[in-house]
Amino acid sequence: QVHLVESGGGLVQPGGSLRLTCAASGRTESVFVMGWFRRVPGKEREFVAAIDWSVGRDAWSSQFYADSVQGRFTISRINANNTVSLEMNFLKSEDTAVYYCAAAGRVWAYDLVREYEYWGQGTQVTVSS
Repeated sequence: QVHLVESGGGLVQPGGSLRLTCAASGRTESVFVMGWFRRVPGKEREFVAAIDWSVGRDAWSSQFYADSVQGRFTISRINANNTVSLEMNFLKSEDTAVYYCAAAGRVWAYDLVREYEYWGQGTQVTVSS
């Protein structure tokens, strides 16, 4: 079992920045992919970003982004203990949502909710003036 805890949500003005962090614990040796999804009331959970270190050397990883956040958000793996951050810049009101961290061993499609086995409880991000 893998336990995920998100932190760093809050209120920020449009154009501002925020950094989310997801700390994984438990059987993290089985995790090679971590991602961020978000959900607004009345809508399905949507993909934001993912990072995959299942191939290559320890320091190598691939990052994937939704078109809506490409160039504004950056996902990074902080350390080998599977702590991942999401740096969010130039935030817009439409980025307001509950952000969820997700983890999996292997995925075929990074943007699909069903590919991820483990989920955090979520952290609220509100972009408003």
